[in-house]
Amino acid sequence: MDSPDADGLLAEQLLRLTRRLHRIQKRHLVPIGVTPAQSRLLRTLVQYDTPPRMADLAQHLEVVPRAVTSLVDALEASDHVRRVPDPANRRVIRIELTDTGRKALRELRSARRAAAEDILAPLDAEQREQLGGLLNALFDVPEGRRC
Repeated sequence: MDSPDADGLLAEQLLRLTRRLHRIQKRHLVPIGVTPAQSRLLRTLVQYDTPPRMADLAQHLEVVPRAVTSLVDALEASDHVRRVPDPANRRVIRIELTDTGRKALRELRSARRAAAEDILAPLDAEQREQLGGLLNALFDVPEGRRC
């Protein structure tokens, strides 16, 4: 009988962990009224000095522009963001946070910390540090070897 494929098992564990993270994060986001994807877009908005264009958001989030349009539509309907004309080019639309969106971001920070504590609870400080180092090693892949 063949021994299990160790890399395949690790990949499966990472996938299971990702699904678990998603479930926990989603549970913490429900009271705020945003989805994980909407949360990511809100967190991305604050990284810009001036309100970005939807194309900028799509590029940053590595999604198709249509996906950003759907997210912005939903966030605009819930008053988290608003579309504003670019002062230099009225044909260009930019996306900015509203007061409701800024409040949601503060709540999101707390929700993310709570979700992280839920998922990391079994690990002590040293194990968390080791995990961080291992995850960084997986992210710091040379450009030619990335997916």
